[in-house]
Amino acid sequence: MPVFPVYKTWNINAVTASGCVITDDKGREYLDLYGGHAVISIGHSHPVYVKALTEQLQRIGFYSNAIVNPLQEKLAEALTRISGYTGYTLFLCNSGAEANENALKLASFRNGRDRVLAFKRAFHGRTSGAVALTDNPVIRAPFNTHHQVDFINLDDFEALEKAFLKNRYAAVIVEGIQGVGGIREPSSAFLQKIRDLCTVHDTVLILDEIQSGYGRTGKFFAHQHAGIRADIITMAKGMGNGFPVGGILIAPEFIPVQGQLGTTFGGNYLACTAALAVLQVMEEENLMGNAARIGSLIKDELGHFSEGVLEFRGRGLMIGLELRPEHPASRTLRDDILMKGHIFTGAAGTNIIRLLPPLCLKEEQAETFIKFFKQCYISHQ
Repeated sequence: MPVFPVYKTWNINAVTASGCVITDDKGREYLDLYGGHAVISIGHSHPVYVKALTEQLQRIGFYSNAIVNPLQEKLAEALTRISGYTGYTLFLCNSGAEANENALKLASFRNGRDRVLAFKRAFHGRTSGAVALTDNPVIRAPFNTHHQVDFINLDDFEALEKAFLKNRYAAVIVEGIQGVGGIREPSSAFLQKIRDLCTVHDTVLILDEIQSGYGRTGKFFAHQHAGIRADIITMAKGMGNGFPVGGILIAPEFIPVQGQLGTTFGGNYLACTAALAVLQVMEEENLMGNAARIGSLIKDELGHFSEGVLEFRGRGLMIGLELRPEHPASRTLRDDILMKGHIFTGAAGTNIIRLLPPLCLKEEQAETFIKFFKQCYISHQ
C-alpha cells in the first residue's frame, strides 16, 4: 500500500540528528535552519529531552484524562512562570490546528456569535474551522466553506474599524507573526488597536502563536513585543520539540463546562514530559536570549544585503528573506542551499526564504549559512 502523496519531498533520508545538524543514511550532514516547520525548538535529540521521555516511558506512557495527571498541573505552572500569563488556565491538545479549533469554540460559546475576523495571507491549519480562517482557497474543500469569516489586510486600520462597525464578531484571530504568509508582522499599534476594539465589542482576541511563539522572537510570545494580552493564546510546534502537543492559554473570565472541550491523547504523560523538558532547557540555556542575539547577527549581515535581499522581515529566529525576483540566483537559491550547501531552509511562495532554526543555533552555524547565501548570489553575477 503506497503512502498518499500529498507532500513535496526531497530525496533525503535522515537517520540521526543532534542540535542543529541532521545526518542522512549516506553519512552526509545538513545544517537545519528550518526545524521541521519551527518544531525543533531546543535542538534535535537534546539529552535532557531524551532522558526525560525515556524515563517517563519506563513508568507510564498513557492513560486517558479520566484520571488525575499531575504532569499537566506542573506544565501549567511552568507555562505561567515563563509566559507571564498569570491567572490563565491551560487546555492541552495535540496540534496547532486543534488548538485553534478549540479556541474558536470557546470564543463562540462565550459570546454566542459565529462570525470571525481573520487576515489575508493567514495560515491557521487544515481542519474545518482552522482552514476556513486560512487565506488559501486551494486547500479549502466545499465542506469547509460555510463558516462566517471576513478577511482584511494586516495594518489596515480603516478596514479594521469598518469591520467592527459592520459585524458582531465572536473572535479576531491573528498570528503573532505570519509564518506561511511570508514572515509578516503586524505593527504594535495595529495589535493594540485590535485589543481595544475587542474589549469594547466583547469580542475574543485569539493570538495564534503556534509558529511565532515559544521564545522564537526573543520573547515567549511574539505579541508580547506589542505589550498586549490576548484572551486566548494557541500553541504547538516548538512546544514539544517534535512530540505532538498543542495547547491554549485561556483568560480567567472563561468558565469551564464539562464536555465542551475534550481530547483522547491531549496532555498525556509523554506529551507533558516533552513540553516540560522544552521549558527546562529554554530557561537553563537562555534560548530566548540566544534567539534574539543570533537573529540580530543574521539581520546585521543580510538585512542590508541589497544584492540579493529585497526585504528582511521577522524577529529573533523567525526570519523571512524576500529575494529579488529579477536576480538569476533567486530561481534556484533554495535548491542550491540544500543540495550544494547542505542547509535546510523553508519557503513562502516562490521568492521568500524562511528561517526557523532551533533556538540553540550557534554563531558559527549562522555564519556558515550567511557565507553560502552570499556566495550563491556572487556566483550568478
